[in-house]
Amino acid sequence: MIEARELTKEYGGRTAVDALTFTARPGRVTGFLGPNGAGKSTTMRLVLGLDAPTRGSVAVAGTRYGRLAAPLREVGALLDARAVHGGRTVRRHLLGLARSNALPARRVDEVLGTVGLEAVADRRAKGLSLGMAQRLGIAAALLGDPGVLVLDEPVNGLDTEGIRWIRTLLTSLAAEGRTVFLSSHLMSELERTADHLVVIGRGRLLADTSMAEFIDRHSPESVLLRVPDGETARMRAALEALGAVVRPEDRGGLRVTGASAGAVGETARTHGLAVHELTPRRSSLEEIFTAMTREDVEYRGDAPSGPGPDTHTDTGRDAYTHTGPGPDTHAHTGPDGGTGTDPDGGARARTDTRELLT
Repeated sequence: MIEARELTKEYGGRTAVDALTFTARPGRVTGFLGPNGAGKSTTMRLVLGLDAPTRGSVAVAGTRYGRLAAPLREVGALLDARAVHGGRTVRRHLLGLARSNALPARRVDEVLGTVGLEAVADRRAKGLSLGMAQRLGIAAALLGDPGVLVLDEPVNGLDTEGIRWIRTLLTSLAAEGRTVFLSSHLMSELERTADHLVVIGRGRLLADTSMAEFIDRHSPESVLLRVPDGETARMRAALEALGAVVRPEDRGGLRVTGASAGAVGETARTHGLAVHELTPRRSSLEEIFTAMTREDVEYRGDAPSGPGPDTHTDTGRDAYTHTGPGPDTHAHTGPDGGTGTDPDGGARARTDTRELLT
């Protein structure tokens, strides 16, 4: 479980996280949403002890992260898939984490199988694609078989099969009673994966509720209606007489707001009108989130002129890196700045923090 209470982080004169209170509970996938610059990455760093809160507190598995005796066995995290020594192979990277956390070497092969990297186990990390690097980061997070997972944009770089795979993985981990806390800009995928949502804007809590309740509460009741072309005007007039709002859909048919599917069907029957389709509709997570956070978007570009697809980019670090008055860099050393050695003989940061970023 992750419990944040009045969690606040200030950088100079700017408040990146503002009195944030929420709980990510075991047995469910909690989606963590917010526009770029909302404070998501800062919040995750506070959860993992990489930054100290200005005020408030956050506990993982009942205590501060820094007090965990064996962090990798309690919490698995992925903040930056590229924060790996490029000269190490996939296997030796995971083996170094296992040895430094007193984990059996067999766990390396187990997690390699889980994430599907057995075939590239002897490839150096610098030769991995972004999708493979994401899988390696997830393998590192799973290495200690932790009860809590903190994942920042885990689907970045994954192809369609990879996205389906991680959806199944995360829901199965939650079904085992683990706490899964993840951020993502892929709204359609998060809608299919998360049970619960925590939404923030400019560091403040906007919503903390179940996925179903969030969508139901913010979706206006609407119906997609299709009638024969010659009867569209009569149908529209009859519905507007009831007080419904009727507008044409881009792909044909009418979108009716303010009347239930039952009321629309009864109106058609009363007026002797044929109905080809009558489908209740609700807003998508993306539509609701965009509307809710419109005033909290900190970085906004000008829309291109002319027609074109409504797209957004979900890959790359900019999709999840918080921007503040100072650089929001990912730490590579433990809180005490100590170092150790790995099987390659190279220096590495202490495992109470370093493994969380790989």
